[in-house]
Amino acid sequence: MSMSETLEQVSANKCFGGWLKRYKHHARALDCEMTFSIYLPPQAEQGKVPLLWWLSGLTCTDENFMQKAGAQRVAAELGMALVCPDTSPRGLDLPGEHDSYDFGSGAGFYVNATQEPWSKHYRMYDYVNDELPSVVRQHFPVNGRESISGHSMGGHGALVMALRQPGRYASVSAFAPVVNPSAVPWGEKAFGNYLGNDRGKWTQYDACELVAKGASRQPLFIDQGEDDNFLEEQLKPENLEAACEKRDHPLTLRRQPGYDHSYYFIATFIEEHLRYHARHLKIA
Repeated sequence: MSMSETLEQVSANKCFGGWLKRYKHHARALDCEMTFSIYLPPQAEQGKVPLLWWLSGLTCTDENFMQKAGAQRVAAELGMALVCPDTSPRGLDLPGEHDSYDFGSGAGFYVNATQEPWSKHYRMYDYVNDELPSVVRQHFPVNGRESISGHSMGGHGALVMALRQPGRYASVSAFAPVVNPSAVPWGEKAFGNYLGNDRGKWTQYDACELVAKGASRQPLFIDQGEDDNFLEEQLKPENLEAACEKRDHPLTLRRQPGYDHSYYFIATFIEEHLRYHARHLKIA
């Protein structure tokens, strides 16, 4: 086994009969050390299980979802593994990498950067799409059936990964996703710096643009809190609604009165999302 495929276990905690574990490894796509979390349900001790990828939002690490969403109880019942990557490369100290919460460290936006100095390391699309799945399949009892979900920036990542690869994921869902990053401040800042000023190159990472191009017919399942303080400026679910309506793309968008952008919102509805994915993964 090559050094790049070696995993170092950071921690292990028994949880609802299964195990929540964290691992470090050298990520070739990012050329740095990365940490990810995986929850293996009790059923993984008897055989291979399907998995749900969770992509987290700005400022998060691999730990936020595992600590705050309360997903393990239902995942253990369903026999579903959960995998959480980190949200950006770490430990690089590139110029400007730590200057703001919405760019650089903790804000990889799940794209492959093409602009210096980001292009060598900020290749989160390749890491989440190719490298980490390969590592997980090599080291853990998973059966190859996968779904994907995420929150905010991670919701954007989940939608883009699914829309760009019809058939790769059994299902996709998102909480408060950045559906149209090309048209909002978070996305304009990240894409401008990572991808350059040619907005034509941004469209490959924009769910609204991918739907408009008819990239996929995969149904989208989204929960959005109506009291989310980022709703009007950054999230704009109405843009995705319009794109889906124009292309007759299947979309379930639930607006949840009173809910904000926090993990309290995610914890409230995560069980419904897990059961939705379980039906598509053929385990419920």
